[in-house]
Amino acid sequence: MTVEQVPQEKSPHRRPCIASASPDRETDAVTTRLKNPLIEKCLKQLVKKGLFGRPFVKDYLYGLKRRNCRPNTIRSYGATLMVFLSYLKDQGRTYLETITRDDLSGFIEHEQDRGMQPKTVSTRLRLLYAFVNYLVDREVMHPDLLKRKIRVKVPEALPRAMDPDDVLQLLSVIKKSRDWALILVLLRTGMRIGELLNTRVSEVNLREKRIIIIEAQKTRVGRVAYLGEDACKALRVWLKRRDPEKEYLFYGQGRQRLSYTAVRVRFAKYLEEAGLAHKGYSLHCLRHTCATELLNAGMRLECLQQLLGHSSIEMTRRYARLTDNTRREEYFRAMAIIEKGEPYGHYHRHLELPPVLEEKELLGPYH
Repeated sequence: MTVEQVPQEKSPHRRPCIASASPDRETDAVTTRLKNPLIEKCLKQLVKKGLFGRPFVKDYLYGLKRRNCRPNTIRSYGATLMVFLSYLKDQGRTYLETITRDDLSGFIEHEQDRGMQPKTVSTRLRLLYAFVNYLVDREVMHPDLLKRKIRVKVPEALPRAMDPDDVLQLLSVIKKSRDWALILVLLRTGMRIGELLNTRVSEVNLREKRIIIIEAQKTRVGRVAYLGEDACKALRVWLKRRDPEKEYLFYGQGRQRLSYTAVRVRFAKYLEEAGLAHKGYSLHCLRHTCATELLNAGMRLECLQQLLGHSSIEMTRRYARLTDNTRREEYFRAMAIIEKGEPYGHYHRHLELPPVLEEKELLGPYH
C-alpha cells in the first residue's frame, strides 16, 4: 500500500466516508492547465520527504490559487502543511483520516518547544484549521475536530513609533535625493514599504498631494494616501533627477523596481550613521510614527483607519492606547492635586513618629 492510499480499516474516531479517495480524479484536468511552479515545488518536497496526504495538499493549494490568493499566502500554507505532516510522520501517523485533537495539541507544543514565537504558532494553527475544515467538508476528517478550537494567546504589543528627535536625527544623515524622498513619503503617508515600492509614477499626483494605491499589499483593497508639503518637495526633487523611462517611482541600479532588501540595508546604514542602530527601529516603524503623529494632532480613528488601510478599526485602536492625549492630561491633572496633598498626597514620614516605632508598626502585620 502506498502512502497516498486510503486505509481499509476504520478508526474509532472517524466516520465512514466516500470522499477519502484521492481528489486528483476530480482536479487532474484543471491542475494540468494551471500548473504552478510554487505549488509543484511544494509537492515535490512532500514526495522527497516521504510525507503522506499529497493529493489533498495538491487539491487544497490549487484551490487557493483558483481563489486568486497571493503567492505568499500559498507559500505560507504549503510551509505550514509541510511542518505539520513532518510532525505527524515523526509521531507514527500514516493517514490524514487518523488525526485527532491530541495531534493538533501536540503539534502546538512541538512548535513552542522549538522556540517559535506565539504569533507564529497562532498563524500556523489558523492555517492548519483552514486545511482541516477543507478535509471535514470532503468527509475525510470528523467534524468534531472543529469543535472547541484550540487557541494560542498572542501578546498584543503596542506599535513601535520613532521618537521625534530620532526622526530628525535620521533625516539629518540622508543626503541622497531618492532615499530622502522615500523616507519622507513613508513618514507622511503611513504606506507599507511594499505598497510604496510597487507605486508607479503615474499613480503620484503632486498637484493634489496624493498617491493612489491601486491594490493594498495585505488587504487587496485600494485607497488614497495623502502627502505632506515636505514630502511633496522631496518628491519634486527626485522626479527631476530620476530616469523618466523608468515605470516605478523608486528603482534600483539596473532594475525596474527597488527591492525591499535594498531599502532595508540602506535604512540600517542610515540608522547606524545617526547613532540609532541600538534602538531597534525598522522600516515599519515609519508607518507607526505617521499614525502616532496623526492621532496626536487630533485625527479621528475612523479617518486614520481608512488612511492606513486597516480592515478592522481594532487594529487602528492600538495607536489610541499609545497616543491618548486626553488620558494623559487627565492623569497629570489628577496627579497635580495629589502632589499638593489633596486628598491623600504628601506620603512623608510623620516627624513625631520614632523610627523604631515606625518599623514595628510596619512589620507588625507580617508577624
